[in-house]
Amino acid sequence: MNILIVKLSSLGDVVQTMPVVHDLRLQFPDAQIDWVVEESFAPLVRRMPGLRRVLPVAQRRWRKSRWSASTRSERADYTQGLQQQRYDAVIDFQGLIKSALEARCARLNAGGFSATYGNASEACGYEWPVRYLLQRHLPMPARIHAVARYRLLAGLALGYEAQGSAVYSLTRPLSTGQETVVLAHGTTRADNEWPEADWVDLARKLVACGLRIALPQSNPAELARVTRIAQAVGAQAEVWPRLSLAQVMDRMALSAGVIGVDSGLSHMAVALDLPHVQIFSQPRAWRAGPVGRSHQVAVGGNGAPPVSSVWNAWQALH
Repeated sequence: MNILIVKLSSLGDVVQTMPVVHDLRLQFPDAQIDWVVEESFAPLVRRMPGLRRVLPVAQRRWRKSRWSASTRSERADYTQGLQQQRYDAVIDFQGLIKSALEARCARLNAGGFSATYGNASEACGYEWPVRYLLQRHLPMPARIHAVARYRLLAGLALGYEAQGSAVYSLTRPLSTGQETVVLAHGTTRADNEWPEADWVDLARKLVACGLRIALPQSNPAELARVTRIAQAVGAQAEVWPRLSLAQVMDRMALSAGVIGVDSGLSHMAVALDLPHVQIFSQPRAWRAGPVGRSHQVAVGGNGAPPVSSVWNAWQALH
């Protein structure tokens, strides 16, 4: 069986789709699984076992020069690569027009089909025209955790019921004894941010317990923020240089744990099975927070939680 996963972005959503690969491997051990994903996330997806091909697509970059010769050439090369293989099932896990159009580009075997969501679920992305772009549109509960939604879609499309807790393929390496806590402060959504002063207060508490602090950053605004935090905390705080997602994952995997806002890096911490406190400044933990692991908890929801709540949650993990 040849199966194509279409999940383009964003980082957190891509990571939360990863348990589907483990489910498919359990149900169809001989299946050949490919994945279409935005080019910036392709190196991370390539780190997963169980995939035959990872097919990077550059929709975000191509939109900036849609009609240029280089864009048309890259798009043609991508489409040619995608269509080298015929699929028995093409599943759009994003449920947006842009992802459904990528799914439509894939070639199907005789009897093969394409599938996506048949309806919206609360706080989940969905655009109703996908019902008319792909062949099967499968019903979803009105309220469901994101990971459960992805696993349910695959199961309904291929006729099985996902069992047990989600299993991610981004396994944690052997511990090195490093006592560094990663503070995953960055987010693309202003309403997910946690106050800078609270990060400083939390970091000082961690340092007082003998821990070091690691501060990742990916753009000038984040660099300015972590520089201020590090200066306020002192020598035990380390600002990471700008790294690729794969490099961030490698460093994070060797840490003592992660405290972060609702962001892609927090979802990566869940996938790595690290001790993790996820900070929610809005009521979304039911949809995106960690599930089924006692060493991973969500804090907050109706506004940014106080430092004391985050600190108590971290202490309770150890």
